[in-house]
Amino acid sequence: MKKFYLTTPIYYPSGKFHIGTAYTTALADTIKKYKQLRGYDVYLLTGMDEHGQKIAQVAEKNGKTPQEHVDQMAEEAKKLWKLMEIDYNDFIRTTQPRHEKVVEEIFDKLMEQGDIYLSEYEGWYCMPCETYFTQTQLIDGKCPDCGREVKKMKEESYFFNMKKYADRLIQFYHENPNFILPESRKNELFNNFLKPGLEDLCVSRTSFDWGVKVKKDPKHVVYVWLDALTNYITALGYLSEKDELMQKYWPADLHLVGKDIIRFHGLYWPIFLMALNLPLPKQIYAHGFIMMKDGKMSKSKGNVIYPEPLIERYGLDAFKYFILREMSYSQDGTFTPEGFIERFNFDLCNDLGNLLNRTIGMINKYFGGEIKEYKANSKLDQEIETYCDGIIHQVEQYFDTYHISNAIGETWNLISRTNKYIDETAPWILYKEEKQEELKAVMYHLVENLRRIAILIAPYMKQTSKKMLEQLSIPEDLQTWDSLAQYDKIKDIKVTQKPEVLFARLEAQPEIEIIKNMMK
Repeated sequence: MKKFYLTTPIYYPSGKFHIGTAYTTALADTIKKYKQLRGYDVYLLTGMDEHGQKIAQVAEKNGKTPQEHVDQMAEEAKKLWKLMEIDYNDFIRTTQPRHEKVVEEIFDKLMEQGDIYLSEYEGWYCMPCETYFTQTQLIDGKCPDCGREVKKMKEESYFFNMKKYADRLIQFYHENPNFILPESRKNELFNNFLKPGLEDLCVSRTSFDWGVKVKKDPKHVVYVWLDALTNYITALGYLSEKDELMQKYWPADLHLVGKDIIRFHGLYWPIFLMALNLPLPKQIYAHGFIMMKDGKMSKSKGNVIYPEPLIERYGLDAFKYFILREMSYSQDGTFTPEGFIERFNFDLCNDLGNLLNRTIGMINKYFGGEIKEYKANSKLDQEIETYCDGIIHQVEQYFDTYHISNAIGETWNLISRTNKYIDETAPWILYKEEKQEELKAVMYHLVENLRRIAILIAPYMKQTSKKMLEQLSIPEDLQTWDSLAQYDKIKDIKVTQKPEVLFARLEAQPEIEIIKNMMK
């Protein structure tokens, strides 16, 4: 069986997870479910990045120890992923002994081979990003990543010799042009960091102690990014007696990250792996942000939206559909209450839900709910079959290249085309004129298209897919991805007599106000 190792970033638990974090995790879960449908053995890793000065300060502010704070946040994260039906294989926490022990050994190993050396650091430090910057890297005197204030700091630190591996990384970029997706992110790293020349990286801190201690110099705490990035291998048992998962799944097939942390994953992580003499991940995809109408989500603006109230009111599938559809490949997406309700009413209720209900209603009315094999093959039948096959091919291409929004868009093109097919064939006229064979063919094609649509949406709308297949009484062997290639295998099925409404139309304005009130 083909293997696929997929990771989310490990999330920083300084506060409650909003829909941006939920998007990344839903994207990873969708890719996993698609790959499984295609016959892959998929291992999905997620988790939390629990060390650092900011965590210590947030915990103190809330009257807790750092460990109490991250324990609570880990439970909250797992609760959210359960609500979202995220099918992860492992949840790594950087405070776990299985991780901390290996980070200590990795730091030791890198020191011994001369990749890490002791010096003194003076520079501008951004606490939210846990990152040092030079004066020239600042933008208007502020952090180039988050735009917040920076503080001048000076302390004894260990440094990683990035310059030693820079040429090797440049060569790797040239030999692996699809290593970083989309290409714009790769170009940004190459032109802004690699081409001008990499600076050596500060990899320890002495101004706080919430983190993994440097074994040979315990007044130093391992820099949060060296600690955090190694989670992708510590979770697999790297440098431990039980390293079967490491042997089986490494190198990672795909690291999913937000565009704000591509520098750490696209520059530092490959170099750390080179120093450890380990294979590099095959691909890193850095997606955009979910933005609000007035810019980034911010508590001070009162525009932060969390997944839980949306899921509880509108359902998991509607939530996943919206965030995955709105986030185009390489672009930022926008969340608005108006956009959410519009997608719900038009895409889910009108287009998909009504198509299923109309079809089941007609089959019950015209044929007592039964569908048998068909023999007619009109020009319209041939056209709809060819169109459907083309859509499936396109959806697969988009899924394989992580253009998930495009894959969803193509599926909805098939839904629209199937609705149009009803208008073109006018089953009510065929029934009136007693053209039984033609009417059978139309009903057959409607069921076939709905069966295929249900399979195509299964990676991100699992509950809806299941309901559709159940109401159409599709046998299990025709619910697989491989069965998409078979158009005329349905025989002797009986659809439900009482179709369940997939999505009930909402009163737009009241619901928009309800969502606005969810924002904090």
